[in-house]
Parts: sequence; structure tokens; C-alpha cells
Amino acid sequence: QVQLVETGGGLVQPGGSLRLSCAASGFIFTRYAMSWYRQAPGKERELVASMGTNSFSTIYTDSAKGRFAISRDNAKNTVYLQMNSLKPEDTAVYLCRAKSGSIEYWGQGTQVTVSS
Repeated sequence: QVQLVETGGGLVQPGGSLRLSCAASGFIFTRYAMSWYRQAPGKERELVASMGTNSFSTIYTDSAKGRFAISRDNAKNTVYLQMNSLKPEDTAVYLCRAKSGSIEYWGQGTQVTVSS
């Protein structure tokens, strides 16, 4: 049974930090590129950051560059998103995706709210 379980979301003040985790199971983690997406109310889902299977290939959306960092621990089948200098516009549900070729899996998401 494939599972992607995101944790680490919550309420944080502007300028604060959060570290999201996505624990994977039920598939060969090292064969999948891992990504973080987010979806705010009334908006389309957007890519935040992505990391290839080799951990050296990373992509960030412009709004995440310099503030967010994606990483993966293949020994723990987990991908992380370190988020610093958070802004109110970062408020969204953050979802984890695993992709290999035409196969992809999604987690249920974790809510991140940035507000004073």
C-alpha cells in the first residue's frame, strides 16, 4: 500500500520557519523524484520545489528560491522542505508528490498558515 504522509505544518508568524516532512512507504523511494506542491484556497496547485532521484537535481519556484530548501533522506524514505522567512502568501496546503515516469503518488497534505 502506497503512502505519503506529510507532517510539520502549522501556524507560524511572518518571518518564521517550518520544516515539513513527507514519509513514504509502499514503493521504491530511491526510484522516484520527490516534489512539494502547495494549493491555496481558490488557487491552482503549484510546484514549490522538486528533487531528482540523485539529490543533486533541484528545482524551485521563484517565490521559494533563497527561502526554501528541499532535501531527501533515502535511508528514511523521507523528503523534507525547510521553509524560512515565511510570508502570509505562503499560506496553503502543502502536498508531497512522488513521480517515476508515468507513475505518481500524492499525499493528503499539511496546512501551513502564516499569520500574525
